[in-house]
Amino acid sequence: MRPLLLALALALSAPPALAAAPGEAGARPELLARLPDGRRLNFRCAGQGAPTVLLEGGYAADSLAWGKVRAILAKSYRVCAYDRAGSGFSDPGPLPRDGAAIARDLDRGLRAARIPGPYILVGHSAGALYVRLFSNRRPGDVVGMVLVDPSVEHQDRRFAALFGPGAAGLGPLRERAARCLAAARAGKLPAAEAPLDRCTPAPSDNPVDAARRAQALRPSTWQARISELDNLWGPTSAALDAGRQAYGDLPLIVLTADGTYAAAPQEARQPLADLWWGLHRELARRSTRGVSRRIEGSSHLMMSDRPDAIAEAVAQVAAQANMLKR
Repeated sequence: MRPLLLALALALSAPPALAAAPGEAGARPELLARLPDGRRLNFRCAGQGAPTVLLEGGYAADSLAWGKVRAILAKSYRVCAYDRAGSGFSDPGPLPRDGAAIARDLDRGLRAARIPGPYILVGHSAGALYVRLFSNRRPGDVVGMVLVDPSVEHQDRRFAALFGPGAAGLGPLRERAARCLAAARAGKLPAAEAPLDRCTPAPSDNPVDAARRAQALRPSTWQARISELDNLWGPTSAALDAGRQAYGDLPLIVLTADGTYAAAPQEARQPLADLWWGLHRELARRSTRGVSRRIEGSSHLMMSDRPDAIAEAVAQVAAQANMLKR
């Protein structure tokens, strides 16, 4: 079987298209938390109630990727999404942008923004690695997790064992980001010709698109994305290896999209789906309360396709957390 050098096979995401324009508010920062080194992280919070639900996006996703999910959850909880360093309206961070650095930034940003726990963590794709690392930093404040079509540590090895070298390689995503970085440094963005036309959103009257277009012109945006990719299966995975391997009775739901590999070659589609489901079941078993659940009608971008399923899982985790607190 030929190497599956597909973005889908990476189980990482490009930022999903917004289903509805969030208006002028999404085109500017909302709550800028100043970290000890002077950098700022942008948080977007809505709603009231406890626990606070924290949303961590996958590769290249900013806080606005969670718009549908946040709108549902804000009816019952305080819910916060944020832009990682170098993304959205957050300042760039020092390299490398590995999972430990990302979890540390989130920890310090929440303190600076005065967003207290307890927390339910929701992590999509590569963001699931980062929320798990954050949970290792603040185990007493984390009362539950929902992992949305999550990446897992060292998943490149697991894919390669079944499908051969390069099956879960990050090459295509990295090459694209590297081209965009070089063009941004050379002042050649935005560009109308392929492949550089994919570096920036298409022109539109949407103020959010204009803001994202401006952010794509910054070399630091692409440097952060490349560094995150370069560290996923190395230092980020190693940091998880060094942390806790079991979550006790922590409420945990792992959601698996049924269409993540719908675009894979026919002969590989079912084996890929079976492997993905197996990895997620292993992850759920790290808690005595862990549940793995297939979600129908969803691509990897579940926050866009099935926000209701994510919100339902959060509600179930919150109910379990409240029961354990009594």
